[in-house]
Amino acid sequence: MSTEATAARVSPDRRTRRVRMLRTVALVVGVMAPSIVLRELIETRFGPGPVADLSAVAVPMAATAWLAPYASYRRRDALLWLVGMGLYIFAVIAWRVALAPYRDWRPRPEEKPRMRWSRDPERAGTWYLAKPTGDARHTAAR
Repeated sequence: MSTEATAARVSPDRRTRRVRMLRTVALVVGVMAPSIVLRELIETRFGPGPVADLSAVAVPMAATAWLAPYASYRRRDALLWLVGMGLYIFAVIAWRVALAPYRDWRPRPEEKPRMRWSRDPERAGTWYLAKPTGDARHTAAR
């Protein structure tokens, strides 16, 4: 049995899950609240219509495009806000970013050369981004 398979079965403790959940909720609320405020301001000024509707997704689209590479998503996934799946994708991205630089999901094929399996007993079952390249600089080992 491989070390990876054994470590993958180790579940994080309650405190880690609680902190991760709080970070995720804070990130989602921190993006959605300004979006709602912006929509209301534009709707008040210009009236209801497509401009107000597009302004409601402008802030979340920008946040999704910015955070997507850190969660093994593509920046173009932010366009899913235009078809209605944006909130779900952003929630997944926020959940993943809340644990950064450790990752509990499999890295994409192009990320694999930069990843290593975490040997820290507290972070068992996670990947660690060893050396960043491209636009995912914030997950670098310091």
